[in-house]
Amino acid sequence: MAFDRRAFLGTTAATGAAVALAGATSSPAAAHEQAQSRPRTYSFTVMGTTDLHGNVFNWDYFTDKEFDDKAHNDVGLAKISTLVNQVRAEKGRRNTLLIDAGDTIQGTQLSYYYAKVDPITARRGPVHPMAQAMNAIGYDAAALGNHEFNYGIPVLRKFEEQCDFPLLGANALDAKTLRPAFPPYSMHCLRTPFGRDVKVAVLGLTNPGIAIWDKANVQGKMTFPGLEEQAAKYVPRLRALGADVVIVSAHSGSSGTSSYGDQLPYVENAAGLVAEQVPGIDAILVGHAHTEIPEYRVKNKATGKDVVLSEPLKWGQRLTLFDFELTWSKGCWSVAKVSAKVLNSNAVAEDPKITRLLSDEHRKVVAYVNQVIGTSTQAMSSAEGPVKDVAIIDLINHVQAETVKGALAGTEWAALPVLSQASCFSRTASIPAGQVTIKDAAGLYPFENTLEARLLTGAQLKDYLEFSARYFVRTAPGDVVDPAKLTNAESIPDYNYDAVYGLVYDIDVAQPVGSRITGLSFQGKPVDPAARFVFAVNNYRASGGGNFPHVPQAKQLWSNSEEIRNTIIGWVKAKGTVDPAQFASVDWRLTRAGVPVF
Repeated sequence: MAFDRRAFLGTTAATGAAVALAGATSSPAAAHEQAQSRPRTYSFTVMGTTDLHGNVFNWDYFTDKEFDDKAHNDVGLAKISTLVNQVRAEKGRRNTLLIDAGDTIQGTQLSYYYAKVDPITARRGPVHPMAQAMNAIGYDAAALGNHEFNYGIPVLRKFEEQCDFPLLGANALDAKTLRPAFPPYSMHCLRTPFGRDVKVAVLGLTNPGIAIWDKANVQGKMTFPGLEEQAAKYVPRLRALGADVVIVSAHSGSSGTSSYGDQLPYVENAAGLVAEQVPGIDAILVGHAHTEIPEYRVKNKATGKDVVLSEPLKWGQRLTLFDFELTWSKGCWSVAKVSAKVLNSNAVAEDPKITRLLSDEHRKVVAYVNQVIGTSTQAMSSAEGPVKDVAIIDLINHVQAETVKGALAGTEWAALPVLSQASCFSRTASIPAGQVTIKDAAGLYPFENTLEARLLTGAQLKDYLEFSARYFVRTAPGDVVDPAKLTNAESIPDYNYDAVYGLVYDIDVAQPVGSRITGLSFQGKPVDPAARFVFAVNNYRASGGGNFPHVPQAKQLWSNSEEIRNTIIGWVKAKGTVDPAQFASVDWRLTRAGVPVF
């Protein structure tokens, strides 16, 4: 889609009205004297969210109950709406803007339902719940996130059509014309008590990793250059167009790191680099990294001025507030001060306006996740998954391996053996004996990962397993073993310990890191270091997540954009019966000097 800047600028909303001057004066002379002595300032607030991931209600559709975590956070746009209303009441509606930094339409079963089950793209289809909620709350602009592309460009375009605010992406370009495929920026006018309106520009930047993570959806259609490159192109333009304030909404973390190695020449988490390298930016709303950064200042190399960054916690758990103070001098506005903080959504109730608006959609999805999709011959639990080869993790791996085998059938890779990796993502996941529902199956995989196939050698797989085995605390033979203290060495999270399905091996936790894998075999024979294997792996790991060796550089044989948890749901539906006897076996174990730990 070609971008018509003139047409776009003509449609940007101008907000604001005159603010009454306090006090009265007794004469024109006194009024003039008072006006001369009064500092001419104007303050406004920009509110920001990011990584909402389909959360409207404070509800966990994978457990079908109110959301809760160890920190007792709350989630959802209904909570955010209450915070927004409070800020607008305090600051004045016309002295605020509300923006988002992306990853909006994917992540919950609510968002999946309206992409796949009752899709918004259908003829006379529904309006996406996220569009309904964000329109009702009154968002002014949102940047594109990488997960916006997960369900394909048609779903994204329909969502864009349903939003009353622009979806911004200055570095999302049409692959053929190299022109913006989405509006690069939006311009907003705030009326002040004197001088002219304040013009606030919002520049949207998305993540170049889209080219890898959603290759199947965007290859040949869109290209995604680096954030610094596009910011350097647009910020001077925005200043030339009269922007008094430039805010970047960037779906990119602040750390300056990348999880996809050298597959692209661009940095994934580039928000800090943009602040440092591109002059003319006042503040950056950061997204993508799912971390909480109330306020982070980066000094611009060219100007020496601080750029204020803030990242609110994911899923609507926090709302960022950027507070701006401007001064009027010599016929123009200049930024005197910027500060940032976050508000916690667990401090407020859900906005009944939003919950009423989407109550029907919520009920439909609750009914959907409670649908029975099959039966299980026995109960399975992940409670011991971090220290034992348990059937429920084998189920994930078995589904992944079967999916990849089916995808590679008839190709030159069809004859190679397929292995698979999976982690214990949740120690509370379970499959009951008897009826299995959608939420039971989805609960095995709480992350939004998709599936890929990579080509690895036996030697590379050995390295991979050695790296994974760092997760265990070194424990000498004869020492008392406490399972609760045996894992998470070096603070490695459970999701960064992988079990590999299809190989047999021991992990000797008495040995130092790098020398723990023993007895590695495939189909009863030692693994040949030169042998080739197809590795079914999630996109997080394939793109460098966890920093596991070899996989990011390995040849990609296949990938898709469907979430693995929905692949599991589909598999259970198709099979009808989940029988661990058909896929589960104890293929890895923890040992000390050859003696099993358990």
